[in-house]
Amino acid sequence: QVQLVESGGGLVEPGGSLRLSCAASGFTLEDYSIGWFRQVPGQEREGVSCISSNDGNTYYIGSVKGRFTISRDNAKNTVYLQMKNLEPDDTGLYYCVAGQTSCGRVIIGRHDYRGQGTQVTVSS
Repeated sequence: QVQLVESGGGLVEPGGSLRLSCAASGFTLEDYSIGWFRQVPGQEREGVSCISSNDGNTYYIGSVKGRFTISRDNAKNTVYLQMKNLEPDDTGLYYCVAGQTSCGRVIIGRHDYRGQGTQVTVSS
C-alpha cells in the first residue's frame, strides 16, 4: 500500500524549531521529487520546499529561505523538513507530496501521492 505519513508537528513559540518527517511506504522515495506544502484555512496552499529526485537540488519559497532545510535519508525512505526560527506566519497544516517529475512541477501541484499532514502552530 502506497502511503506518505508526516510527523513532528506541534505547538511552538516564535523563534522555536521543529523537524517534520515524511515517511514513505509502498514505493521508493528516492525515485521521486518530494515537496512540502502548507495549508491555512481560507487561503491557497503554499509550496514551501522541495528536494529533487535526480540531483538532490532543493527549492524554498522566499519566506522560509535561511530558516528551513529539506533533506532526505534514502535508507529510511524518509524526507525531513528542519524548521528554525519559526514565525507565527509559518502556522499551518504541513503535508508532503511525491512526484516522478521535477521540483518545478511538484511545487505547482503535479504529484502522484500526498500525505494527510501534520499541524504546526507557532504562537506565544
